[in-house]
Amino acid sequence: MNSGTKENPWQLKTPPGSSEYEMYRDQKDGQDVIVCVVGKTTLLYDNRCIDDLHAMLKSHGDWMDMGGCDEQKPAKEGTVESWGRSDNNPVGGWYGLKKGLRGRFGVYLPPLMEALGLAEITHDARNNRMRAI
Repeated sequence: MNSGTKENPWQLKTPPGSSEYEMYRDQKDGQDVIVCVVGKTTLLYDNRCIDDLHAMLKSHGDWMDMGGCDEQKPAKEGTVESWGRSDNNPVGGWYGLKKGLRGRFGVYLPPLMEALGLAEITHDARNNRMRAI
């Protein structure tokens, strides 16, 4: 598996396998971030999201809908996406850091969690779910 650096990023696919993208760890303005590059679009997530999401899924103890959607759309309650922007998560809001592109947490983070051996995800055409390993 790649090391998750800018020079050697993780090569990932969305849960249905329909789109490829890459992620890597970096720093932006002194903060540890996960950079997600999808085509010509770059999204940023707080690096804490990996450990925090894993802990939440462990506590949840069962499958959870991913529910990925753009920042401008409301996330379905009880999904990974809604947790990734909730006032009740450990950062008290959005893990996405780039205004206007803070959503899609429930699309791009689960495959990384799977690649890191922290979660299992389904790979259906729609309505995918995940759970902690």
